[in-house]
Amino acid sequence: MPSFISYAKINLGLKILNKRDDNFHNLHSIFLEVDLIDELVFTPSSTYNLTSEGPASAKFPLDETNLISKAYMVMKKFSLPQTEYDIHIIKKIPIGSGLGGGSSNAAATLIALNNLWGLSLNNYELEQTAKSIGADVPFFIKGGLQLVEGIGDILNVIDPIFIKDLIFVLVVPSIHISTAWAYRILNKTLQPNINRPKFSPLSEPMNWELFENDFERVIHETYPEIGEIKANLKNSEALYTGLSGSGSTVFGVFDNLQKAETILEKFSQYQTFLTSPVFR
Repeated sequence: MPSFISYAKINLGLKILNKRDDNFHNLHSIFLEVDLIDELVFTPSSTYNLTSEGPASAKFPLDETNLISKAYMVMKKFSLPQTEYDIHIIKKIPIGSGLGGGSSNAAATLIALNNLWGLSLNNYELEQTAKSIGADVPFFIKGGLQLVEGIGDILNVIDPIFIKDLIFVLVVPSIHISTAWAYRILNKTLQPNINRPKFSPLSEPMNWELFENDFERVIHETYPEIGEIKANLKNSEALYTGLSGSGSTVFGVFDNLQKAETILEKFSQYQTFLTSPVFR
């Protein structure tokens, strides 16, 4: 039975530029895949069915609202398949954590069915297909490290040489932050962005102080625990700490594996992951 890996992502920085006429938002962000994974197992079947297991599966929807199901139905439009598949997901990426698990699952499904059904779509065609499923889905077609702009549809690969050996500690509190709510609150303080934002170049030495996530200023007010986790990571000598997406995951960047492993003990009351960058 073929299986496909679905990686999590973090936002090294995230600037929300403005709200568009279509109610989406233009953003400027750097997405990085890390080696926290879900695994999707495809089994030939007479009809499509989705099942799940694993530590993050309790709140995982198995109906047509799931992005895996949406990706499956989109791919069926390209060619009537001779073989349907049951998809079983071993779910480890926490749901609603800002780690892009659902979008990554959808992209993995597109890639898998393109292979299994012999559709021969290239990466560009898969990215265009991914746009109809969700704003973050196109990134996960190639993954790695990319500058992400527009509503998530303008992608440029970044050379990962200066961050490939870093360690990322992920701390996930049991807080569910609605992305729709976070955007609604942020809109009240959003100012028209005249100047194009620019994060620090990914070079040596890295100026981490130039990275920031716009959601933090509104989320810390409502969820002070997020700010406390970030402060504790910073006090633990993290090179940089940030919120991934609209949260609730807070990550710390370290250049020493032993130090990062020791840090995990300070956050034993939370779900934590020790991760490394992924480049495909």
